[in-house]
Amino acid sequence: MEYYLDILLKLALSIILGAVIGFEREYKNRPAGLRTNILVCLGATLVQIISIEIFTSYHQLSNIDPARLGAQVISGIGFLGAGTIIREGANIKGLTTAASLWVVACIGLAIGQGIYVPAIIAAILSFITLTALRGIEGRMFRKSPYLNIDCVIDNKPGQIGLMGQTLGAMCVSIRNIEFRNNEGAKITVFFSLVVPRNINKDLVIKKLMEDEGVFSIEQL
Repeated sequence: MEYYLDILLKLALSIILGAVIGFEREYKNRPAGLRTNILVCLGATLVQIISIEIFTSYHQLSNIDPARLGAQVISGIGFLGAGTIIREGANIKGLTTAASLWVVACIGLAIGQGIYVPAIIAAILSFITLTALRGIEGRMFRKSPYLNIDCVIDNKPGQIGLMGQTLGAMCVSIRNIEFRNNEGAKITVFFSLVVPRNINKDLVIKKLMEDEGVFSIEQL
């Protein structure tokens, strides 16, 4: 009975700790949310339980490495993480979500091995990293001169030139331009800009929105 209670504790704890990190991802509407993180953590825990069981049952008959299945989880989770990474022009999204899935899998393996305290601490620190440090990161890099935006504009001659004049008047340099969905009356254009430190980035976006033929701007 004690054996089955121990397994139940491990699986229940994996659901709780997976949900802690998954909640934050779900709240931010990321590709891998609450259920994905719970299932990853639960599956990793189960794999480690199975590894221990196999080792306990057959270690006298064969030279079995109890970490072998766990190692496959660590490498195999990369395929799931890769599915959350999205490339949009010069920008890559989903790296944090992929990293969180990898950490959740490691937490699950720790729970399966019965290493509860490090697993709980790792889950708490991961949650803090995903929440509190995001605000600190934003403040630290707010003064970065680079600004990446997606603009939905009118597909007509001279539109890019008009926006270039607006940027030039503010001494904003254009590093890169990429055209997307360039069919129809509207097109989406990606701008990578270098903004002088004395110019507010919100002001740059506001001035561009005042140009005729600019429908929307999204900061990336």
